[in-house]
Amino acid sequence: MERLLVLVRHGQSEWNLKNLFTGWKNPDLTEQGVQAARTAGQKLKDMKLEFDEAYTSDLLRAQRTLDLMQEEMGTDLPITRDQALNERDYGDLTGKNKDQARQEFGEEQVHIWRRSYDVPPPGGESLKMTAERVLPYFDREILPKVLEGKRILVSAHGNSLRSLIMQLEGLSGEEIVKRELGTGAPIIYRLDEAGGIAEKIDLAD
Repeated sequence: MERLLVLVRHGQSEWNLKNLFTGWKNPDLTEQGVQAARTAGQKLKDMKLEFDEAYTSDLLRAQRTLDLMQEEMGTDLPITRDQALNERDYGDLTGKNKDQARQEFGEEQVHIWRRSYDVPPPGGESLKMTAERVLPYFDREILPKVLEGKRILVSAHGNSLRSLIMQLEGLSGEEIVKRELGTGAPIIYRLDEAGGIAEKIDLAD
């Protein structure tokens, strides 16, 4: 039985390009982001990976990444969209240029908001709070399907995926905030019957 879970962070968005805090806002992909999504789909096709279902967030950039990947793979999977998989909410930082935010709040404070595990920006979510939203959904809706042999593809965001990786790989909050995720770079997990990792392939490596 193949217990396959593949996680993909969306390709570059228009707000990534402009160096803006994006959170739950809904910009589309850039041309570079489109190409990254297509490349991700082609890589999975070249590896002859097949899927039964796909999950994505309630945000356009993750949904479009999934659609472009499917075009390359030649698939038409059942898709579940849920805001539980949305990016971390950056609250009052949303829409601000990251350099401007450093000038406004101080470089050290912005670094704490971005890279600490449990300190949220004003009006927003910490990574810990994001995980408290993402993981119950994953444990209820996605993981049981993987363990029963469904092959699942997830297209989501840097911080919602960090939450999943933290649990799958048994990382601490301090360890996961240091993990960089490439855009459009699939991470392939094959799980054992207990949900542990039998094999991991990171196509960003």
